[in-house]
Amino acid sequence: MSDGLYRSANSAPDGGLPPEDGATLISVDPVDQPIVETNAATPEPPGEGSAAGNSAIMAIGSLVSRGTGFLRTLVLTAALGGLLVGNAYTTAQIFPGMVYEFLLGGVLTSVLVPVLVRRRKTDPDQGQAYAQRLLTLAVLALGAATLAAMVAAPLLTWLYASDKSNGAYRDLVTTLSYLMLPMIFFTGLSALISAVLNTRGHFAAPMWTPILNNLVVIGTVGIYILVYGAKLVEPEEMTAGRIVLLGGGTLLGVMIQAAGLVPALRKVGFSWRWRFDFGALGLRELARLGAWMFCYVAVSQIGLVVVFNLLNRAGDEKQAGPLIFNNVFLLLMMAHGVIAVSIITALMPRMSAAAADGRFAAMAEDLSRGTRTVSAVLAPIAVCYAVLAAPIAVALFNYGAFSTQDATATSLVLLVAALALVPFAISQLFTFAFYALPDTKTPALINIPVVALRVLVQIGLFAAFSVEFTASGLMLGNAVSYVAAAVISAWLLRRRVGRLGLGTIMMTLGKVLIAALGAAVVGLVVVNLLPGSATPTRFEAFIRLAIGGAAICATYLGLALALRVREISDVVAMVRRKIGR
Repeated sequence: MSDGLYRSANSAPDGGLPPEDGATLISVDPVDQPIVETNAATPEPPGEGSAAGNSAIMAIGSLVSRGTGFLRTLVLTAALGGLLVGNAYTTAQIFPGMVYEFLLGGVLTSVLVPVLVRRRKTDPDQGQAYAQRLLTLAVLALGAATLAAMVAAPLLTWLYASDKSNGAYRDLVTTLSYLMLPMIFFTGLSALISAVLNTRGHFAAPMWTPILNNLVVIGTVGIYILVYGAKLVEPEEMTAGRIVLLGGGTLLGVMIQAAGLVPALRKVGFSWRWRFDFGALGLRELARLGAWMFCYVAVSQIGLVVVFNLLNRAGDEKQAGPLIFNNVFLLLMMAHGVIAVSIITALMPRMSAAAADGRFAAMAEDLSRGTRTVSAVLAPIAVCYAVLAAPIAVALFNYGAFSTQDATATSLVLLVAALALVPFAISQLFTFAFYALPDTKTPALINIPVVALRVLVQIGLFAAFSVEFTASGLMLGNAVSYVAAAVISAWLLRRRVGRLGLGTIMMTLGKVLIAALGAAVVGLVVVNLLPGSATPTRFEAFIRLAIGGAAICATYLGLALALRVREISDVVAMVRRKIGR
């Protein structure tokens, strides 16, 4: 899937997490949940490289992947604009992701990958036959699911697109989905091959092949702009050539990503062979283990249907729709991926080891430290998103078919998204704590009331306010649900691992809030003193980003240090050590 494609849920943080020493990390899809299995006492198998080396490869690959993924989003936005055609493309692209998640996404990372790891260690053939059976079954299942999804494409359009949409729009969504739904097969195949490679100590190809995908789509959209121009068109103006180029190019990117992994299989000594003795897979056990994760995914997809249906209703009225909402969610996930995921990566092996040894007090301390650190480090980014929402929207997206009006709509959604950033990161940290225990049942049960609350808030706000605020209301519903998920998870974790140091957490959060409010005030004053209108030109936007961003970050840092926010002091000390070294 494309980087940043909106997932309904309190589902998963970005993947691509580098493993620490003594941890085996399985990173499959950029938005799927990685599973870290601690193995501190086991030496690394010959030829599989050091954890530090793997971390470096994955960190560099993740950085390049995020960069090309963001560029991919920018060129798509410029080519298609923020109205109906862009919304149709975004809606059609969510279909293969939805079906993939139902079939394989959560189950792969929470069930199949750990099983592959165990088989790799215990089977005489190092899990070769088991992996061959699994790949055979997956290829058959993915192929059947892809065909079924293509047959059901009009039904998917009916579910995700507003029933008030005009016929040309719905037809465009359906036609694009026929071209994009085969992505289900190739995305699933890529994920499974990546899992096999990761369990054999090969991390480079799974981290770098998504970049090929991004480059293919960037090239496709570049050709689209050269041939057809970056101008706003209506759905009925989308000719067969335009549709085939966009949909076919998107599919081609995923196909090349999957093909790029095949040579790496030979490199690690894995040979492909069809095996149909599926009874040896232990399907009943796999089904039992995956049932709760499937429940988690299914509930999340219900929320996704509601979000896209409401967004398409707003898009029908020429307001912020799926494309704008998805772009803002990408910004949210970029901040989360760079900061929070790094912190979760550092804590996950420690929490897993502590849970395995029954050292729950140590696990609780790690959770407390992680909560405080995530909040302290993400807070200034949230302030920048809120205060600098307009210049960010103009500087990043106001090109080609994406109008100034679209940029203004984006800024309003980004302003609300700033409120969701910290609660989202904390809720994800707590979700991973359950996986470290290990426990997939509790997150699945938590997800039911969380998604129900999200849907109720989103529908309520949609009914109460004008369509102009639909996308912002949906993002606010997300923020409320993330807070609820964090509170419920913390309460249940306290019963499992003991006190989480709530007093210390609340004291740190209070100091962080004071520093963030002070930085916001200074940022607003600085931005308002700069020349330009409420909707800045592109040059004014870059000036405001540079000066306003520097003022916000400097003020937050100064206040945090004055308030003795230990987590910020630790980060500053670490940076000083790095510079000194």
